[in-house]
Amino acid sequence: MAVEEAVIPVETPAPAPALGEPMDIMTALQLVLRKSLAYGGLVRGLHEAAKVIEKHAALLCVLAEDCNQPDYLKLVKALCADHNVSLVTVPAAKTLGEWAGLCKIDSEGQARKVVGCSCLVVKDYGEESEGLHIVQEYVKSH
Repeated sequence: MAVEEAVIPVETPAPAPALGEPMDIMTALQLVLRKSLAYGGLVRGLHEAAKVIEKHAALLCVLAEDCNQPDYLKLVKALCADHNVSLVTVPAAKTLGEWAGLCKIDSEGQARKVVGCSCLVVKDYGEESEGLHIVQEYVKSH
């Protein structure tokens, strides 16, 4: 009798930058959003984001640049300015939706059926990480 071993596929995480190599802002933001999502500190969509900003519970707001409604962009920017919330923009809503967990992950670890997200707010960063420090330094400098 031969004993058969079960092969379990292991997801490989996104390649992290090598030690000593600086992380760019988009990679750092992706890591921060992933941690925040795991800790339940991520709020997606205009209605929920506006509620969190108005309660002064928002730490960071992320907005997609390719949103096709100018009133939406004006409202989010005005809310952030009025309540002293840091605002970071990303180029595409689909990318932001993938980072916010609005997608299905297939067996190869690739994102499928990604839903676009124009606005999201971080109300809890989760644990401290190198990515968080990079995002905070980026926000201070801009």
